[in-house]
Order: sequence, then structure tokens, then C-alpha cells
Amino acid sequence: MWRGLYTAGAGMIQETQRTDTIANNLANVNTTGYKRDVAVSSEFEPMLIRRINDKDMRSDVTSFKGFSLGGNPPVVGTLGLGSEIAEIATDHSQGMFESTGNPYDVAISGEGYFEIQTPQGVRYTRDGAFFRSRTGVLENVRGQAVLGTNGQPITIPADAESVSIGAKGEITARVQGAVQQLGQLAFVQFNDRRAVLKQGDNLYYPQAGAQPQPATGTIEQGMLERANANVVSEMVELINNYRIYEAGSKSVTTQDAMLDKSVNEVGKL
Repeated sequence: MWRGLYTAGAGMIQETQRTDTIANNLANVNTTGYKRDVAVSSEFEPMLIRRINDKDMRSDVTSFKGFSLGGNPPVVGTLGLGSEIAEIATDHSQGMFESTGNPYDVAISGEGYFEIQTPQGVRYTRDGAFFRSRTGVLENVRGQAVLGTNGQPITIPADAESVSIGAKGEITARVQGAVQQLGQLAFVQFNDRRAVLKQGDNLYYPQAGAQPQPATGTIEQGMLERANANVVSEMVELINNYRIYEAGSKSVTTQDAMLDKSVNEVGKL
């Protein structure tokens, strides 16, 4: 009975964590380049159940007229002990594109990340909502510099016209009547998608030993990648989680009532 309470309680804790994950996805459905999270469940190691009283041959119910199934207690089966959230995995599937017409907006088709300079060091993002600051530096919406292949911020001259960003991040513009290359976006990827983890603010940080490689994806100018989280599917999942949580709550209530009867009523006999 106690084990049943723990199992149901573990399931409720799991669904609470899953609900938090879904709520975060819903909060970011309009975040550019956001990748939804998925709570992955893992079962606790099940317990093997044996009929230990059958070990005593004097009361061995598995023996009949001298025939016995053996000296080892027979196996009844396994007993589940609940589950937990093993990890919060990120779904890296492609999001839909939205046309903005802004020459500094860029979206990634396929694999790839942009490099951003932050106070914590170089970070990676799929959010290509960039703009030219007053000082001419290309920045993201949080005022963090976008890095080029040389590891330095990219500067756009004030008199630059017809800014063009190529499929691999080459930035060219007409300056004083002549076409010039202003730099190239640092456009990289990782061989293992788990090499980068979410930091917050739509940024990823690399794990120890992770080395960026040239991206195989392409860059689309004047476009933004929408979040790959869908409001309808996330709401359906949220309702389903609520029902599972409610079932676990009823299970705890039922087992608590049974425990109350066994202690306060059966114990009087």
C-alpha cells in the first residue's frame, strides 16, 4: 500500500514537470527560431516478485505427490515502481519561414547556428532577427554583437546601400557606388545536436569539448524562422497531462482511504 502511494506520487511529480515543459513551449510560440522541448520519461527499475513462502517444502503448494517445481520460490512477475523524467530533450525540427522584407533578418534552412558575443562568451542561436545599431555593429534584439568568421563583430557602414546576405552568410553592400564585401556571418553546426544546450534568451552554450564545424544549411535573407511549437498540439498535450495527473491524484486518495481503514478498523479486530 505504501509502495502504491509512492508510485502514484512519482507519476504526479513527473506530470508536473511535463506540464512546466509544455507551458514553456506555449510561452515561446512567437519566439523566433525557438525549438520546443519534450519531457522524456524513464521507468524505475521494476521489482521481481517471488512467492517466498513456497520455499518451505512443508507448505510447498507447488509440490504434489512427491513432484515439485523445484526448491527456488516461483516467480510471480514484476512490480513497477513508477517513473521519472529522464531528460528534457530539444526537438530540432525545422520551423516555418515568415517573410519580413528586412534585409538584416535571416533564417536558417537546415542545420546551423549563428554566433553571438555575450558576457558569458560565445553563444549560438537560430534567431536571425538582427539590426544595425547606431554604431554600425550588427546586433540581435538584446543588443549582443553578431560575430563574423574572424571572431569579431560585423560592422555595417552608415552609407551602405543594398545590403545582401548570401546563402553562407557573405555580406555585401554598395558603398560609395562600389560593391564591397563587409564580412561573413559565422555560420556553424555541431556533429552532435546534444553538443549544445539551452541557456535561456534563445541562446545555446556548447558542452565541454564541442567543436563547431561549417554549417551545411543555407541562409535565407529577409526571412525569419518561426518556433516549431504548435499551439493546438501543445494544448492537446497539456489537457492529456492534466488527466493523467488527475488519475494519479485519485489513486493517492483511494490508497490513503484504504490505508486509513486498515489501520483504524481492521486493526481493532
